[in-house]
Amino acid sequence: MALQAGIVGLPNVGKSTLFNAVSNSAKAQASNYRFCTIDPNIGLVDVPDARLNKLAELVQPNRIVPTQIEIVDIAGLVRGASKGEGLGNKFLGNIREVDAVIHVIRCFEDENVLRDEGAINPVSDKEIIDTELQLKDLESVEKKASRAEKLAKLDPKAKAELEVLLRCKQHLEQGKSIREMDLSKEDLVAIADLFLLTAKPVLYVANVDEASMHTGNKFSEMLKEAVKGEDAQVIVMNNNIEAQISEMEAPEDKELFMEEYGMKEPALDRLIHSAYKLLNLQTYFTAGVQEVRAWTIHEGWKAPQAASVIHTDFEKGFIKAEVISYDDFVKYGSEAAAREVGRLRIEGKEYVVKDGDVMHFRFNV
Repeated sequence: MALQAGIVGLPNVGKSTLFNAVSNSAKAQASNYRFCTIDPNIGLVDVPDARLNKLAELVQPNRIVPTQIEIVDIAGLVRGASKGEGLGNKFLGNIREVDAVIHVIRCFEDENVLRDEGAINPVSDKEIIDTELQLKDLESVEKKASRAEKLAKLDPKAKAELEVLLRCKQHLEQGKSIREMDLSKEDLVAIADLFLLTAKPVLYVANVDEASMHTGNKFSEMLKEAVKGEDAQVIVMNNNIEAQISEMEAPEDKELFMEEYGMKEPALDRLIHSAYKLLNLQTYFTAGVQEVRAWTIHEGWKAPQAASVIHTDFEKGFIKAEVISYDDFVKYGSEAAAREVGRLRIEGKEYVVKDGDVMHFRFNV
């Protein structure tokens, strides 16, 4: 589905280190230099899902295929980016193309890691990026409002559009992001073609020192307080530790390492799950001898749409879907056993797929 979450932040906050940790198909150069990442690195990331492994235990397939999302590592932004400072225009163009934002914020002290903005202050770091994105959005909104104003006297649709644009303009001028506005679906149509930067959902990563990876610290608490009104999640983690875990190939090595650091699971797993949810995605499964596989769909998709991610022909020729809930599949141990007790359902075109459904599609070629 090529849905992307972009990693953003000021220079040297740990963006590329985080990208290296989560990506299993590409590696970014993590280095203590400004603008180390110039072209955005894109990596495919497996979405950890214990349900996939449980289904594989029952089915014993030839292979297991997890679902994935794309993570994009974007160049560090600096103050003045909205006016083209640093790599501002390139940064803003890259972020405009992603569907959600993972905002990495420095919450650690280290004199060996360069910092242009003086003393560590996660709140001001966040505000620098917020301001640059808001200024760029304001520019886009003002341009479209100017055009709509000329048409509004004759076209009722343009008048309604102008009203939405003016509300957005006022909101941005107050130093607030579009995602904080209570815009209806109709309102969103008026700004959809602008791909506004501050309309994108955001997940914050507080990159803390090793000693604070379990408890957080004063900096991560400052960040949590600052975003309290945004209905946004803050994940506290140490990016360097996560990168070390991701480089280990042997599961037993990972287990020993995490045990040493008192970790039950990598914080990365929480981050990937949160990014997946941030994109309003969910998973259904297909389970057979050839493979047990996880498939990504949008929340609210109906059965034919869900079938299309396997092949577009499945949607075009859709007849019906055989559906077993994940819990029932595990409870009865197989598709055949679930069918025998009447837990396999036949669903039609209007069925809204639920997260965890195990599905088989019938279709005409």
